[in-house]
Amino acid sequence: MEGSDEDEPAGASSQSDQHMTTTSRHHFGNARDSGDAFSITIIESMKEDYGLFVWPCSVVLAEYVWQQRSRFLGASVVELGAGTSLPGLVAAKLGSDVTLTDNAVRLEVLDNMRRVCDLNELKCEVLGLTWGMWDAAVFNLKPKIILGADVLYDTNAFDDLFATVTFLLQNTLGSVFITTYHNRSGHHLIEFLMVKWGLKCVKLLDGFSFMPSDKASGLSGSIQLAEIVLNCEPVK
Repeated sequence: MEGSDEDEPAGASSQSDQHMTTTSRHHFGNARDSGDAFSITIIESMKEDYGLFVWPCSVVLAEYVWQQRSRFLGASVVELGAGTSLPGLVAAKLGSDVTLTDNAVRLEVLDNMRRVCDLNELKCEVLGLTWGMWDAAVFNLKPKIILGADVLYDTNAFDDLFATVTFLLQNTLGSVFITTYHNRSGHHLIEFLMVKWGLKCVKLLDGFSFMPSDKASGLSGSIQLAEIVLNCEPVK
């Protein structure tokens, strides 16, 4: 979990045994040095369900959004596989027009996303979006920035994910897909699919290279951050 200021211990939470949930608070900026600092409160499942737990990739991507905040002011943002939605909520707090999406059949995840938006007093659209499936709602999305934290975990879903990402990138000129993933995801397969779907990586960072030390100390694993765009270069 992310670090916090001195008034609140890192990982501070309140628990409900009845509902098996916990809340975690994630801080961005330093309130003592910056007037634009804020925090986001997330409702999580104590069972660490995939869509109901804040995974390290989400923390890293959310921090990157904060550090790149000038890009997000007024931007149209879609978060894919949002789950607890920390990166998307940070974008909304920074002034983005945000649509949070997750698998359309995961109704408990979509409901939790709405609860978290209400808890943080943020107005985000919540949409069921299953990768590789096309409906009217998908066609209406025209994001300038697409976010995806740890969406590259199941190789069987990679093609559907990249098909969806490519479609969304084509909907808006100059748009970008920003994703964080563990090295376990398989670089060669990711590179192959980028070529297959006409995409290219324009930035690749070690996820811990830009993390504040207090936040990085609570995370583990080898996390990469990539910015991916349409490859508009002519085929030779």
